[in-house]
Amino acid sequence: MKNFLAYIVLALVVVGLCVLACMVGAVDISAMTEQDMYILHKIRIPRALMCVAGGACLAVCGAAYQSVFRNPLSDPYILGVSSGASLGASLAIVLGLDAILVGVPALAFIFALLTVFLIMKLSQVGNKMHITTLLLAGISINFLFSAIISIIMFIDREDMQKIYFWTMGSLSGTRYSDVGVVVFFALIGCVILFVLAKKMNALLLGDASAQSIGVNVEKTKRIILITATLMTASVVSYCGVIGFIGLVVPHIVRLIVGQDNRKIIPFSIFGGAIFMLLADIIARTATSYSELPIGTITSLVGAPFFIYLLFKAKQNLHF
Repeated sequence: MKNFLAYIVLALVVVGLCVLACMVGAVDISAMTEQDMYILHKIRIPRALMCVAGGACLAVCGAAYQSVFRNPLSDPYILGVSSGASLGASLAIVLGLDAILVGVPALAFIFALLTVFLIMKLSQVGNKMHITTLLLAGISINFLFSAIISIIMFIDREDMQKIYFWTMGSLSGTRYSDVGVVVFFALIGCVILFVLAKKMNALLLGDASAQSIGVNVEKTKRIILITATLMTASVVSYCGVIGFIGLVVPHIVRLIVGQDNRKIIPFSIFGGAIFMLLADIIARTATSYSELPIGTITSLVGAPFFIYLLFKAKQNLHF
């Protein structure tokens, strides 16, 4: 009953922030003229809905990755989703595919998935995925693709600004069709991960302990990683790289509700939506002459929190 009331309150907060996000911006729409209605329905409402779906996806995926890797510093981009999508988007922009409505998102999505499946293949030892190798491969691919993107930006300076702005994250130009794709992956993904929440709790105890209570460890890990990858790739493909939501939100949720993923996942859905809505509102109202990339806002909040986590981890070290 207590959790149900909390869900109701959080849902009302999300709705309230959606209304606020639709009302604020560079153009005042209080008069509700025909032009104002166009801005509201064609620009601000789909953008607010994308914040809800995208923020929920990233937060839930962060919680899932942290359970699989048993590492509180894991986030949705740890397996190279962001670098793969960024490389795909960069190539699409250079090739002129940004003139096609789905050109950039499609190539970004394909490259994100290919990158993660490559990393999973590299980490496979027999029928098992080696977690350390998985993480190291992800870090290596991130650096490699970042270098390639830098070279592309250096060679094609005309498209440098487009590529750079995309990699910083942006919700401008969001359409209802974009929202529909992300909502599709969000709904299916969140249901799958919630069903697996109890097994995710077992994974936190270690592979041996999880196996001893009947969890098929390798199968469960693969399902979680593939599901979270699809969810993250859908968000990155349409919104660019928006960092730290998947790192910050699950930690805040854990501080409030504890370590049970059956609570963490639903609360992360609301937390991610609230975080992203607030970041988008700030990004659109912080300056009067231009919109800030939403990724810069989430990083301004997330980076200090990341440093705090490192500081706490340092305190727990014993020599």
